[in-house]
Amino acid sequence: MLRRTLRSATVIGFAGALAATMTALPAQASHTSEIVIALEAPLTGDQSNNGKDQLRGAQLAAMQINANGGVLGKKIKIVGIDDQANPDKAKAAVAAAKKAGAHVVVGPYNSGVGVVNLPIYVKNKIFPMRMTSSLETQGFGATTQPMNSQIAPAEIDYISSTGVKSVVMLVDPSDYTSSIATQTAAGLTANGISVTQIAVPEGNASYSDQIAQALASSPGMIYSSTYYPEGSIIARELLATAPTTACFMGLANVDPSFVTESGLAAAQHCTFSGVPAAPQLPSAKSYTKAYVKEFKKQPGVWGDFTYDAVYVVAAALKKAGTTNYKALKKAVLSTKNYEGATGSITFKKKTGNRTEVPVEILEVNNKGIFVVAQ
Repeated sequence: MLRRTLRSATVIGFAGALAATMTALPAQASHTSEIVIALEAPLTGDQSNNGKDQLRGAQLAAMQINANGGVLGKKIKIVGIDDQANPDKAKAAVAAAKKAGAHVVVGPYNSGVGVVNLPIYVKNKIFPMRMTSSLETQGFGATTQPMNSQIAPAEIDYISSTGVKSVVMLVDPSDYTSSIATQTAAGLTANGISVTQIAVPEGNASYSDQIAQALASSPGMIYSSTYYPEGSIIARELLATAPTTACFMGLANVDPSFVTESGLAAAQHCTFSGVPAAPQLPSAKSYTKAYVKEFKKQPGVWGDFTYDAVYVVAAALKKAGTTNYKALKKAVLSTKNYEGATGSITFKKKTGNRTEVPVEILEVNNKGIFVVAQ
């Protein structure tokens, strides 16, 4: 079993419960009595389950902080901004955050969006707590989640350990999925494993042609570097056509909707790289309890990362004593050994990446839940 998890952590306890809503973008900038944090994510569309989980995580952190008096004598306000995981909406998201009077943005989630708008956020002095993993986005603000340079080694170690001699990668050409596939392919090739890549377009109802092309060379494994809408279709069709061929799914497929859309049998046919959902993280016990109490549902994979991002920002604001961009940036990047729901957080000052990340190899159990592979 591959382990890249962090030491367990104690999360700041839940203090009070305020009503939470999916915040609509206000028409005017917020009052000076508030510190506005924009949460940019796919709140609608195929990836909305992840996006809404991220919004709830940020809202929960703000509720707790506000119930304890806020920060710098002000309340934190979370403003949800929907980018639909669409790079074409990246610039509009920045404009919306600016109009809302945001000091900080948590997000975006999709690297393809972040490549476009993270430089614009920085230019507008809105500090990014990005949720992107592509190396093209490092250096812009900071991130609480893993980068693909930290995910690829876990994939390389696991796939190499299976003894397969050849891998065919089905690769979504978007920024994150193509970059992680390239890094993992390089590592596998260095380990003597033959790797071929086949592009798969977004939005297809079927990928049978690409799967047939992949199976033509009788690979030991098919690796799907996609987001879950495509990955769930690939898993379902792969099980139907080649049930004895090993299936590996990249991190962007880890979403409860993957299991729903692919079916339990197809999901269990595959192994995944990823981060366990909050209920599976020992460090996220308090977060999970508070989340269930407030939202009446189980948390997903990424809400605890946005939760930690808001808490890191609050601690940095307190340390800086101001919302000034330069002072806030310095305070955030000096974060060291912050014990959050996702584990211990220390940033590399040059890149804003975490020094340690909770990356695991996952499988789906009989209840349809992603768990650490045994």
